[in-house]
Amino acid sequence: MTISDENEAPTRLEGKFKATVVCFILGLGSLVAWNSMLTVGDYYYKLFPRYHPSRVLTIVYQPFALVTMLILAHNESRINTRMRNLIGYTLFFAGTLLVLVLDVATSGKGGIGHYIGLCALSACFGVADAHVQGGMVGDMSFMCPEFIQSFLAGLAASGALASGLRLLSKVAFEKFDDGLRKGAILFFAISTFFEFLCIILYAIYFPKLSIVKYYRSKAALEGSKTVSADLAAAGIQNKTKLQVGFDAKQLERLSNKQLLLQNIDYAADLFLIYVLTLSIFPGFLYENTGSHQLGTWYPLVLIAMYNILDLISRYIPLIKYLKLESRKGILIAVLSRFLLIPGFYFTAKYGAQGWMILLVSFLGLTNGYLTVCVLTVAPKGYKGPEQNALGNLLVLFLLFGIFVGVALDWLWLIGKSGF
Repeated sequence: MTISDENEAPTRLEGKFKATVVCFILGLGSLVAWNSMLTVGDYYYKLFPRYHPSRVLTIVYQPFALVTMLILAHNESRINTRMRNLIGYTLFFAGTLLVLVLDVATSGKGGIGHYIGLCALSACFGVADAHVQGGMVGDMSFMCPEFIQSFLAGLAASGALASGLRLLSKVAFEKFDDGLRKGAILFFAISTFFEFLCIILYAIYFPKLSIVKYYRSKAALEGSKTVSADLAAAGIQNKTKLQVGFDAKQLERLSNKQLLLQNIDYAADLFLIYVLTLSIFPGFLYENTGSHQLGTWYPLVLIAMYNILDLISRYIPLIKYLKLESRKGILIAVLSRFLLIPGFYFTAKYGAQGWMILLVSFLGLTNGYLTVCVLTVAPKGYKGPEQNALGNLLVLFLLFGIFVGVALDWLWLIGKSGF
């Protein structure tokens, strides 16, 4: 394939559609294992009733994700992106398989050994998440915005899929002995399949798509060193030949510090979006919403509504006049979400379950919509290597926001008996 051929790639709807679908599946595989672990929280609360599993597993996950992402973002320009993403998906595959093995080995019984094993696997998922999420967002930042949007929609779809399957498995297995365990095993078997599928798609199919070759070749022309292995996998061997005619000045790129200073508001947006979201989801929804008519279904319905609205909202920016692109507008919307904190507090204390479902739906709606707006608008106007670096930096702040949000989530337990 020549560069002249590649120049036509963005106009090929078929290639673009295929790549968009693959990006969606890769996004789904990036979080389906972790979302499965969160969604079977009722099973883990039965096994470990005194250990706050939804909160503990999340707070174990996040430091490993954050520290790994910090290291990877700092060294982004020297990292083989292909190897980075394949390592991440392989870790996800191995981790989900080991969750199944651990449950079988312990015969679905609780105990501190089983719990420590789950915590270790949660840490493994955190390391995998940093490899994949930063690597994929950085990689897609120099491609068309629809790829990032589709990848982010896949992230949300993993939660919606997990919630939908959890509700179905509860219906199917509720009357059976050990029904919760059967549902959990089904979850992780499906997750393991998706992780294996992502390895195959990313390693073999995705790099050979014409439109992907085009964007990676373009990034190589602009001085990117992270795409070499991907170009080689696609049959484009000598990247240096592509750079003939570009002088050193054209190949210069802004430093990470310069990129961050120019986009500090976008970084703050993502940090604040996820501080708020993770201070409520999922721990508050499992432990602080009280008892209502839905009984044991109540937290599952709340989790499902969040995930479904989070998924739907990630498609709203595809409608041009509904996409928020103003930097000030995005920041105002992000700050306005903090009004949800007193809303959740008073609704949990005095409100009916319908109001809580409405609030959780709005939390998911704003979370997905604002995330897509930031990550598709921010990379515009930069060269390929800079867009890759900026994508990694923004994901770093996103993960930092998740970490702080998970820590703040424990504040809801103050004054609660048994804390």
